[in-house]
Amino acid sequence: MQTQHNTQQPEVFFHVGTAKTGTTFLQYRVFPKLQGLSYIQRTRYKKAIKIIKKGKHNRYLVSRELDRRVFEKEVERFAKAYPNTLAIIVFRRHDSYIASEYRRYVKNGFTGSFKDFFDVQNDSGFFKKEHMDYDRQIKILEKSFNVKPLVLVYNDLKNDSKAFIGGIANALEATVDLSTLDLSRKHKSYFEKQLKAMQFMSKYINMTKRRGFKNSFLNLLFRLYLGTLRYGILHGARLLPDTMFSKSPLISKKDLKEVKKYYKAEWKACKSYSTRLVTDFSQIEAVDLNEDLIYGGI
Repeated sequence: MQTQHNTQQPEVFFHVGTAKTGTTFLQYRVFPKLQGLSYIQRTRYKKAIKIIKKGKHNRYLVSRELDRRVFEKEVERFAKAYPNTLAIIVFRRHDSYIASEYRRYVKNGFTGSFKDFFDVQNDSGFFKKEHMDYDRQIKILEKSFNVKPLVLVYNDLKNDSKAFIGGIANALEATVDLSTLDLSRKHKSYFEKQLKAMQFMSKYINMTKRRGFKNSFLNLLFRLYLGTLRYGILHGARLLPDTMFSKSPLISKKDLKEVKKYYKAEWKACKSYSTRLVTDFSQIEAVDLNEDLIYGGI
């Protein structure tokens, strides 16, 4: 008996993941549990368009964390194939986002100060202002797709995770049983002294992620070496006394206040644009989520 394929265009949802907004948590702990659609995991993202074209299902959810440098290109590529896609994006308040990004980069070998990483006044840092232009990203989604994007706020996930997850399910006309979610700890957070130790050692040993070899096996060995070295330093630093480290914070409150003030109007506009997720939990068992898992561990 021959299988009949659906000739109609499938309904597609595209979670345009951004760093430090609970993307990994959603990809591995939430999206696979949504009932009523076919989820294409991030590891299969490159084949997503081909998978959808096979037409085995009527509804698809695709998720991928897009690097800021390829955001527009990838969105336009996906929109060319499926222009009626509903894009989903989560934004985090600018000062909280850039602080988390800086800590992540320090963990991976960045040796500069916060000002070297992001200079809100002169835009001379490693991380540029355009990389935090949420309005531009929303406009790219509006221009690329025929459907208004679903813009969400990370703080809603942080403050009321149950409403956030249930609300996403409602928005996608899917269902979710929160009691089946795996809420075990996935990522660990790091103390300031661990990051300071990493920053100090990175001045003498280059621990930035990079592909130095054409041979894939050599690259694998190099990544194993780098990972062992990096996490050895991070975990070893926990055993050192606090007196060995400067009392100066890794990121000053003054610097973060400047970022918050600079983006105040844009963040207000972003929140006004965003969708407030509301759902009925009468049929859903309440579950508390592990904060370190949601926050990405940094």
